[in-house]
Amino acid sequence: MPERFTVTTPIYYVNDVPHIGHAYNEVATDVLARWHRQRGDDTWMLTGTDEHGQKIMRTAAANGVSPQEWTDRLVETAWIPQLELLNIANDDFIRTTDERHKAGVRIFLERLKEAGYIYHGEFEGQYCVGCEEYKTPNDLVPGTGEFEGQLVCAIHSRPIETVREANYFFKLSEFGDRLLALYDERPDYVQPEHVRNEVRQFVKQGLNDLSISRNTFDWGIKVPWDETHVVYVWFEALLNYITANGYGVDEERFARRWPATHIVGKDIARFHAVIWPAMQMAAGLEISEHVFGHGWLLVGGEKMSKSKATGIEPRQITEVFGVDAFRYYFMSAIAFGSDGSFSWEDLDARYHSELANGLGNLASRVIAMVHKYCDGVVPAVAIDDDIQTIVADAVRRADEAIDRFAIDESVDAAMAIVERLNGYITEQAPWVLAKDDAQRDRLAAVLASNVHGIGAVAVLLAPVMPESAQKLWAAVGGEGDVLAQPIREAHRWEGTGRVTTVPPLFPRIEQAQPAA
Repeated sequence: MPERFTVTTPIYYVNDVPHIGHAYNEVATDVLARWHRQRGDDTWMLTGTDEHGQKIMRTAAANGVSPQEWTDRLVETAWIPQLELLNIANDDFIRTTDERHKAGVRIFLERLKEAGYIYHGEFEGQYCVGCEEYKTPNDLVPGTGEFEGQLVCAIHSRPIETVREANYFFKLSEFGDRLLALYDERPDYVQPEHVRNEVRQFVKQGLNDLSISRNTFDWGIKVPWDETHVVYVWFEALLNYITANGYGVDEERFARRWPATHIVGKDIARFHAVIWPAMQMAAGLEISEHVFGHGWLLVGGEKMSKSKATGIEPRQITEVFGVDAFRYYFMSAIAFGSDGSFSWEDLDARYHSELANGLGNLASRVIAMVHKYCDGVVPAVAIDDDIQTIVADAVRRADEAIDRFAIDESVDAAMAIVERLNGYITEQAPWVLAKDDAQRDRLAAVLASNVHGIGAVAVLLAPVMPESAQKLWAAVGGEGDVLAQPIREAHRWEGTGRVTTVPPLFPRIEQAQPAA
């Protein structure tokens, strides 16, 4: 049987349109899913939208519509179109306003209540509406500007609110030791290491019970046994990972798709690596495979954010550089797991050096030479040993990097082939070999080795740049869909034995940054 790989993005909060910070997460998750599909794994990718909570209600009211109208509008005009724009091949899309989600949340809550993990009590705390989260003193920083003299949320830079409510609580405090044991027994459960250390330290300080309902507003899922309360948005949002795949309704489907790997921003890793596994433990579920908390995209030194006017919409980039170059840049320029700074200058430089002059120029030169010197027929000769070794090693390293979620290292492994082939052409000078009949065999080996390397690159880059990889694959004689090629066997690919023509994959761009 194929191995299972279920992978999820977080569900995105639809109080505004998406920016490239969201796109970064979507593309990374999509690359992982595509890679596992090419491995032959039973792969399922989930994404979706988080549509309840006080912030949504206030945003909708400010725009003169109901919360449902607001979320419908944003999902239909912004969030789903972004998936289409970025060529995201998700298998499912869940909205927390879906009936299947509401039903699963109610089943889960009833089971936790029956197991004795939910009780009624009173609570007062400092609440950030932007985060939809109660804050500890360590989460607050001194305000600046108009908020000088006040404590503000470290993420949103806005004042918090004091909230006192009589709510239902989840006994999170009972799970501290079990969570620490989980981190010890499965050190790869939370990644990368710096996120795991932060999570562990948070739990070691002691956990408080979690307020899981609100009764001061009504935009949310009703608590099954008390409809004067709605379920806390974060508590019910985490449940999308199981409500989307049949929890409590279709046990066969649920068994096939669960547990999952969660790809999230580091700012919400605490929810996914503390609260969520505790919820799973309480419900008797198998714990998620992994929680990977990647870094932030920074613009001008600040986290990508609409509220801080540092948000850049993906279309601003794709309209200039194209979708595949967008995907390539964000998967290669930033070490996955670390923060990364975006600049138009860096994007432009990498686009031209690595894609236009590197991969694109290599492909066009090699294909042109096969046409010129061999009438388009790829010589049926042995590949040079050093090229064969470099290609096979790159395939191994790229695949191993994916298992560590090191997407950037996987791309680097593929591009190492490109770099070597460009150097190899310079060293071997096929245009010189072609002038000497005594060197025909050598010319054949050089051209065949280049075609072989380019085909392997097309397979390895297919999860990152699906459309460009397909064009490259077809041009060097690859048959069928490049995304259907077994990625662990990329160094053993065989084609038609003929090259065709390759369109300009990465045309030069004169003005990188769009006009203001």
